[in-house]
Amino acid sequence: MPEKPEHVLAIIPARGGSKSIPRKNIRPLAGQPLVAYSIESSLNASLIDRTVVSTDDEEIARVATQYGAEIVMRPAALATDKAITELAMVHAVEQLEKGGWPVNIIVLLQPTTPFRPANLIDVCITKLIDEKADSLLTVCPAHLFFWERENGEVRAHYDYNHRPMRQDMKPMYEENGNVYVTRREILMSHGNRLGGKIELYVMEREDSMDINAPFDFWLAEKIMEYRGQGDETD
Repeated sequence: MPEKPEHVLAIIPARGGSKSIPRKNIRPLAGQPLVAYSIESSLNASLIDRTVVSTDDEEIARVATQYGAEIVMRPAALATDKAITELAMVHAVEQLEKGGWPVNIIVLLQPTTPFRPANLIDVCITKLIDEKADSLLTVCPAHLFFWERENGEVRAHYDYNHRPMRQDMKPMYEENGNVYVTRREILMSHGNRLGGKIELYVMEREDSMDINAPFDFWLAEKIMEYRGQGDETD
């Protein structure tokens, strides 16, 4: 086990506006607000020093505080539908550093991915350090037969005349949005969560759910019921 890194910051972006699911980030999932799962995962990670929720919404801030997170209130301009997450990340880093706390490694935890194995965050941070990488993202295996339509023409991204067996397909991975780990200099100099030497951490597909539609909430609750997670009294 490498020496514990210093000044590791977890940022959980949770703006108030959501068109697909109103108030999505604090909507109850199996008995607790959606954002609470990411907060709890971060607080339970031994390599995370501070857990911050970046939000423009007072109610989200109150809920996040109840679950143990610190709050960075971001300007409304950084919470629009078109504002990229990296802008909120940079803002949060700047606010903490203005307060005298230097940031070395940033862990981005999106509240829409509530399924995280107990040691996932620590394993991802450790892999970044062990591999001397600059950034890392979680992925899951993908065995998909992609098609596209462009200018009225339909074409496949595989040879459908010689359809490959699933087990014979070249391994491909889908970005699942669960955990991103980034060194400060990459985020602040490139304005991107990914850059430099990039590493992958492969997760199981059943832990890779990203909640962005009402059906996703229903399915996530069914998964939690099956696993015995969540508030069984709710």
